[in-house]
Amino acid sequence: MSLDTHKETLGFQAEVKQLLDLMIHSLYSNKEIFLRELVSNASDAIDRLRFDALSDASLYEHDTDFKISVSFDKEARTITVADNGIGMNREEVIEHLGTIAKSGTREFFQSLTGDQQKDANIIGQFGVGFYSSFVVADSVTVLTRHAGLSADHGVRWESEGKGEYSIENIDKPTRGTEVILHLREDEDELLSGYRLRSIIRKYSDHVTLPIVMKSEEKDKEDEWEVVNTASALWTRSRNEISEEEYNEFYKHISHDFNDPLAYTHSRMEGTQEYTLLLYVPAQAPFDLYTREFHHGVKLYVRRVFIMDDAEKLMPRYLRFMRGIIDSNDLPLNVSREILQQNRMIDAIRSNSTKKALGLFTDLSKNSPEKYATFWNEFGRVIKEGLLEDQNNRDSLAKLLRFATSTSGSETQNVSFEDYIGRMKEGQDKIYYIVADSYAAAKDSPLLEIFNKKGIEVLLLSDPVDHLAIPELNEFEGKQLQSISKGEVDLSNLEDEQEKEEQQKSADEAKDLLERLKKVLGEEVKDVRVTSRLTTSPACLVVDEYGIDPSLKRLLQSAGQKIPNDKPILEINPHHAIVERIKNEADEHLFTDWAHVLFDQSVLSSGEQLENPVSFVNRLNSLLAQL
Repeated sequence: MSLDTHKETLGFQAEVKQLLDLMIHSLYSNKEIFLRELVSNASDAIDRLRFDALSDASLYEHDTDFKISVSFDKEARTITVADNGIGMNREEVIEHLGTIAKSGTREFFQSLTGDQQKDANIIGQFGVGFYSSFVVADSVTVLTRHAGLSADHGVRWESEGKGEYSIENIDKPTRGTEVILHLREDEDELLSGYRLRSIIRKYSDHVTLPIVMKSEEKDKEDEWEVVNTASALWTRSRNEISEEEYNEFYKHISHDFNDPLAYTHSRMEGTQEYTLLLYVPAQAPFDLYTREFHHGVKLYVRRVFIMDDAEKLMPRYLRFMRGIIDSNDLPLNVSREILQQNRMIDAIRSNSTKKALGLFTDLSKNSPEKYATFWNEFGRVIKEGLLEDQNNRDSLAKLLRFATSTSGSETQNVSFEDYIGRMKEGQDKIYYIVADSYAAAKDSPLLEIFNKKGIEVLLLSDPVDHLAIPELNEFEGKQLQSISKGEVDLSNLEDEQEKEEQQKSADEAKDLLERLKKVLGEEVKDVRVTSRLTTSPACLVVDEYGIDPSLKRLLQSAGQKIPNDKPILEINPHHAIVERIKNEADEHLFTDWAHVLFDQSVLSSGEQLENPVSFVNRLNSLLAQL
């Protein structure tokens, strides 16, 4: 049977062309990493084969001598990285080598700055290991065949990285992948056994599979020798591992070019035995908030890779964590279905979560600058934990950071402990406001009485705050209260004279309140005297069990149906406008004033007017009377 070569020339996905050009220029100062990335890909391919072969031993093709080989040819000016892993078929080659990750590409390119150092960090964060080959090579050839005796042909993929690649079927008797780099003219220094060995030992010494190269000793040129130590780093004692080794292992499993922000390594013993090595990235991945995002923890059983993206090992809100969990007790043929029903996994998940939260807590106490970076990158995801993880809600609450009405900056983050330590004498609640943005929260008229009395208010503006913060209810005995919901009772902080004046104002405003209720009718649930305002004439709030206006807008934008509950209009009886309309005898003018007061409050709360033309006409009519 003759082989159908079926050669095609195809164009790269548009983002790949832009990416390759950026990588050649931005990563050139750190070009060594191409070898680390290719070795990591080869290691992943062998890990994948070992896992798939648990259910289909024919994939081994009678070859279980796993290794990664690195070779070079001075005359041809090539470097070859080969593995006997899972390999790829034609469709997989097009999917993996002709496109980059499907999620986050637009955000990726929007973040590029033109600054080479910053762009290099961003590119590393995106995880584009194979494409780093083009930093040192002007063309790349890939020869690959998917494992399995039924695979009748291999695939050749070739590209110069300029917009197109060719692909054709070939005869390839063995499974696995060979990546052949045709070096650029100025890269001759890489055509050295010593140079390649030094790069491997620097970046890939911890890879658990043997990395082999041809011996350079006389009379042994045809013999292959192992270059790396090939020991699972996580099985060694922490005292034996340097920080550099921890960092390089992180880069190996994450394909990140940056060092991790922090890590934790521990061995659990007792009824269950397993090892945890968990990392916190220094930057959030671009697709952190997409549905396609993959969890970053790999599962091993007795040093045998089982699966990556093991979402059952970590709660969803810790999906940014990277690392490995190696169990001595799980069966080697464990599947995702078994993971869902295995009690051991529940215990591992619980302890892994506590280890991660303990790591964050240590950062917050001992490394404030690192924790500020952590919170800036992952704070929004941590808040999701308040909704997902009731068992660890108290620990999560201690990790939260907020801007406040007295902190003076959106980036000056305050903890609950900080807030309680600064509470006014007699204050028994933690006050907060949720708005669409920091600026909207900071400038809200609802803050007026709190600013006057020097009471600090937490300013929240993340969409998740609407749902997450109310889940807490209280912190260390102090009730959390939204200043935009229900009545605000600051009587503990007022003297008798202030209380008497407030009661007097409420009594004197009774007739005005009734007139306003009658005019506004169904637009409001109630009209009452405010305890919140000092300089604004009026504001809108909801009752204690109502939906916050900014949450209502969020739900509406997502197409959710929401109850048609009415707001409460609170008026400031001491404001000049309110005093002006209090004694207005002309019912037509009073009606205009009432609606302008209401519409003005709608705007200051961040809402849109249903009829802005009517508001403008009324306002112009009133201005003409002055």
